[in-house]
Amino acid sequence: MVSHMFRIETGVDKERLGLLRSRLSETNTAASPELRALRGTREDQEIPLALWALDARGDLAAGLAAHTWARWLHVNHLWVDDRHRGAGLGSRLLAEAERVAREDRGCLNSRVETWDFQAPGFYRNQGYELVSVIPDYPEGVKEFTLTKRLG
Repeated sequence: MVSHMFRIETGVDKERLGLLRSRLSETNTAASPELRALRGTREDQEIPLALWALDARGDLAAGLAAHTWARWLHVNHLWVDDRHRGAGLGSRLLAEAERVAREDRGCLNSRVETWDFQAPGFYRNQGYELVSVIPDYPEGVKEFTLTKRLG
């Protein structure tokens, strides 16, 4: 029997992180026919998407930051200033992001993560369905993942 000795290190190393991502991508691509078919296509590119709502003075009233990948819209951040809540800005920004993702980028679905004190009800009202809940992320808070078919 051959004995192997391994040294475990901590620390952020950009070169090793790049190698880790590359090797994991290669392993996943080899294991998944769906990922193999995706690789190298337009849909394999992660493309940012951002929308802004400005008030009459040009100040930021609301914003949405997202990206599209693999025919999915991933909503990363959606924020509406307290002074403008209830005016429909969040709904308008989300609807426009979904339209751009669907019509311009060929997306079929959308996903979002939100905390229990944020907006799970808002997303449900926009047609999103709950797919997972992670308790204590962070401690005392629940994180919800919701998805929606864009069709």
